[in-house]
Amino acid sequence: MPVWAWILIAVGVVAVIALAASAMLARRRSTQLQQRFGPEYERTLQRSSSKRDAEAELAGRQRRREQLDIRPLSARSRERYIERWQTLQADFVDSPERAVTAADALVIETMRERGYPMDNFDQRSADISVDHPDVVENYREAHRLAQRSANGDATTEDLRQAVQHYRRLFEDLLEPAADDPSYRDRDQEAAPVEAERTDGKVRQ
Repeated sequence: MPVWAWILIAVGVVAVIALAASAMLARRRSTQLQQRFGPEYERTLQRSSSKRDAEAELAGRQRRREQLDIRPLSARSRERYIERWQTLQADFVDSPERAVTAADALVIETMRERGYPMDNFDQRSADISVDHPDVVENYREAHRLAQRSANGDATTEDLRQAVQHYRRLFEDLLEPAADDPSYRDRDQEAAPVEAERTDGKVRQ
């Protein structure tokens, strides 16, 4: 067999190996993004023109998140926010609109103290989706209902749902994820709070 034929065969083998490796890396990347973003992966996929575009967007969010200094709340801050939430929840009966406004402001303040940039809403929700993919859609729905409330178009049920949606994210923001290094390194002063909130939720 002539030398050039062996060269073509070698080039073909290298190309097949390269394609196989590329496909394997793509599958691994997809799996990692699916595991990281959960339902947000499917939502982004449905809203994108292609799987490649969707995964590029999610990977971009992840890279941006890695540049942020997201930190846990102190025990004192957590207690203060819990008390404020309980107050706004009690106010809902007399003034649902005011309660929704207060819930939105409280979530934003909590995000800011934890280190999330306060850009426009779409960017905030994108940043939140990396650490809290299971509840970011609650945040989007709460924001939509809050806008309806501001326009005077929301029903009492809309307002009730808005507060519930805000609460889902608020509870997640109170505590970092268990696998977050900051969770392991958090201040020891948090211990009394954990004893009082053994379920990890904001009590009604």
